[in-house]
Amino acid sequence: MSSNYGITPQGENFSEWYNELVIKAELADHSAVRGCMVIKPHGYAIWELMQRALDDMFKETGHVNAYFPLLIPKSFFEKEADHVDGFAKECAVVTHHRLKANPDGYGLIPDPEAKLTEEYIIRPTSETIIWNTYKNWIQSYRDLPLLINQWANVMRWEMRTRMFLRTAEFLWQEGHTAHATYDEAETEALTILHECYGKFAEEWMAVPVVKGVKSEGEKFAGADHTYTIEAMTQDLRAIQAGTSHHLGQAFAKAFDVTFQSAEGKLEHVYATSWGVSTRLIGTLIMAHSDDRGLVCPPKLAPIQVVFVPMGRGEVWDQTLAKAKELAAALKARGVRVKVDERTKEGPGFKAKDWDLKGVCVRVDVGGRELEAGELGVARRDSEEKLTVAVDRVVDTCVRLLDEIQSNLFAKALAFREANTIRIDTWDDFVKQFEGEGGGGFVLAHWDGTQETEDKISEATKATIRCIPLEPLHPDDVVPGTCVFSGKPSKQRVVFAKAY
Repeated sequence: MSSNYGITPQGENFSEWYNELVIKAELADHSAVRGCMVIKPHGYAIWELMQRALDDMFKETGHVNAYFPLLIPKSFFEKEADHVDGFAKECAVVTHHRLKANPDGYGLIPDPEAKLTEEYIIRPTSETIIWNTYKNWIQSYRDLPLLINQWANVMRWEMRTRMFLRTAEFLWQEGHTAHATYDEAETEALTILHECYGKFAEEWMAVPVVKGVKSEGEKFAGADHTYTIEAMTQDLRAIQAGTSHHLGQAFAKAFDVTFQSAEGKLEHVYATSWGVSTRLIGTLIMAHSDDRGLVCPPKLAPIQVVFVPMGRGEVWDQTLAKAKELAAALKARGVRVKVDERTKEGPGFKAKDWDLKGVCVRVDVGGRELEAGELGVARRDSEEKLTVAVDRVVDTCVRLLDEIQSNLFAKALAFREANTIRIDTWDDFVKQFEGEGGGGFVLAHWDGTQETEDKISEATKATIRCIPLEPLHPDDVVPGTCVFSGKPSKQRVVFAKAY
């Protein structure tokens, strides 16, 4: 059953709610290419705002942007065994460079004479092509550190897809850095985690995250270790919102990337890689939105304030003029603003439309309201409606944007804390994850073995999301016994069902 906004309620079917919201809010659309999506202007505008904010953070921490080829020789993947094992099943392979008319009938076929001597992989990630390039750029310790980021698309041949969360092609950034020492690479990986990804998630997306290190079974293929930020969605699942990998020297050794140290020794560099993707848009949707549509934190809202003039004839002219005047004043204050000049749709339709699209504040400009000197101002996050003097509308909107940003984070944090539980027995652990509605973040002891991790996942579908870098509670780092095996455990780790 749909709400009066045309969306299945969250509580009825969260998956349908999400899929319908993405379409109704005009964030994305289905594509003729299986597993891929079309990102519509409203959705892409959110991604552009994310890009700008993250790009500023990367550059503030000393990184520069470059671009590397989409196609990667197959032999490059074969040089790093763990890496190729991790991505082999997801690779799209280019085998020919030309088409020809089908001699047996209608259509085109790959030209047998245009078969490539070596196949190319459409990049699922760029470590191999980048490290093959870096070996030509790095000779001396004076060339280090090398701090490069790339904004690009990648392809991973996913069979079960969902827009923004998991698609065969998606947009992302991937940082790839080279360092003289292990400790310098470790500092880099943690800087990205804390100063970029964690900060962006909490201060821009208004999404609280748990920062931690992945277990061996969950780390990036080919990494020494992987750091992550984990967010909670409103259906009590975890979503990996960003990862930062310390790659050690594996890729440097695979591609023979060496440098002459200050002492004159020839050494392999240490590496990191890190990335976030358009999955962040899915994270934002599932953390904040409701049965009326998208709820977007003001810092990432393509339209922060919309003015809806009302009336006909002379009244329309007056309300439209006042709406444009107030909008111009807000724009001068750095606010992203729009005046809804549509004449065929009524005020009720427009209010729903802007609610669906996640506009943070709506200002209704009617003839009677103008005569009274007060306008209606509606908040998207709390549904609160205010009556504000016309000469206070601009200041009120600016203030409300700050309040909404803070309120969304506080609400999401309270939700996560209310759904984070510490469990010590296997029976309670199993019960917590029973059924589709079971979940949340469970902090439980784990004996540190892959065998136990696998058995827990098989029994409950819950995985270790991370080993927190900072305990959510001081008692979480007190040694205990594994919830499954009963063996000694150093600290509690975060378990959850995940996207």
